[in-house]
Amino acid sequence: MHATRIVTLGLSHHTAPVELREMLSCSLADLSSPQHGTAVLPTPIRELIILSTCNRLELYAVIDHAVSGWQTMLATLLGEMRGVPPANFYKHLYTHIGHDVAHHLFRVAAGLDSRILGEAQILGQVTDAYMAAIQAKTSGPRLKTLFEAAIRVGKRARTETSISKNPASTSSIALAQAEQILGDLRYKRVLVVGAGEMGLLALKGLQHRGVTQIAIANRTRQRAETAASLYNARVVDMAELGTTLAWADAVVSATSAMEPLLTQPMVAAAMAQRPQWPLVLLDIAVPRDVETAVASIPNVHLYDADALQSSLDEAYAARQAQVPAVENIIEQELDAFTNRMRAMVIQPVIADLRQKAEAIRQQEVERAMRHLPDVNPETLAQLQHLSHSLVNKLLHEPTLHLRSKGQEEEAAVYAETVRELFGLRAVNGQAESMIRKP
Repeated sequence: MHATRIVTLGLSHHTAPVELREMLSCSLADLSSPQHGTAVLPTPIRELIILSTCNRLELYAVIDHAVSGWQTMLATLLGEMRGVPPANFYKHLYTHIGHDVAHHLFRVAAGLDSRILGEAQILGQVTDAYMAAIQAKTSGPRLKTLFEAAIRVGKRARTETSISKNPASTSSIALAQAEQILGDLRYKRVLVVGAGEMGLLALKGLQHRGVTQIAIANRTRQRAETAASLYNARVVDMAELGTTLAWADAVVSATSAMEPLLTQPMVAAAMAQRPQWPLVLLDIAVPRDVETAVASIPNVHLYDADALQSSLDEAYAARQAQVPAVENIIEQELDAFTNRMRAMVIQPVIADLRQKAEAIRQQEVERAMRHLPDVNPETLAQLQHLSHSLVNKLLHEPTLHLRSKGQEEEAAVYAETVRELFGLRAVNGQAESMIRKP
């Protein structure tokens, strides 16, 4: 039996380019045994959860405390899963150990470590990673406690603060602006021009809002078709922009064109076919995709990147103002988590101590009975009661003291001392490195 510790090894948008993150994207399925269909962990790793998103890849592991060089071990495991030499990504990695693991994961789940402050999607991704580990049978009591606490942090951050309530990306600000003018976008028709990063974010935002009538145009049709398949949209040729403008209620344009794609005559011709319907043009491209003269056309509402950025700055400031409240939640949950981890060290000691005492009690009663062969049932019952009472009274105060020590930083030291004094077996998974704050 060996003591263990919780560690993290990972990379994210803070440390690695998107090409590397894509290359290393993996899951527990990459560790599956062909014979059993479940993940097989290398011997020093007791538990493992993999958090893999477009912006981060992190391995959360419980390893034997005696293992040295665990960073290299986990990096090697990651490289083997993806067929990438660790030398190609080692400099992009970061690691956490013990208390810092929980602090980092809590910040991730709360959206404080995201590319977009307070993003809501990451909480679902943390939950999915945890559920995948449960299904793969790679999560044990320590990672279960850690991830359930992180999920609780994420939920509290989103229900007790407004960290996720204000739009915090240009595309989300654009769609929020369209909703102010058009109302519920679920019942509107939206054209997205451009299938680059901003266009894809707009498509994702539309899908999240339940919009079902979406068209996408892109200079490269194949790229448009790929995006359309992901977001249930239809593809239109760039040559059809004028016709599609007459169909659309809103347009999100985000191309890299050097000249405007939507001109004043083109938009005017489209509006002539539907003069009573408002048209919202959300130009998030730089340089601009829409001629400024378009704003003079009746019933056309034009917002360019500068106008949207002003709203974005306000929204980001509102989210930023919520950070102290979220950090307070994290600190509260860290304290509660630390106490739970300490209890995980103390409770087995109490159980083992009582189990040993009970075994000794039974042995001594049996030994006494061999010298008292004619004892009647009533007397035997009294002997059993007496021995039970003695054991319980002797262990009462030690049990209370052990439980109280379970709330202190040195809980693992007390646990180890008691095991040594009473000759109790070592327990697998003492989480001493997890419960000592740096």
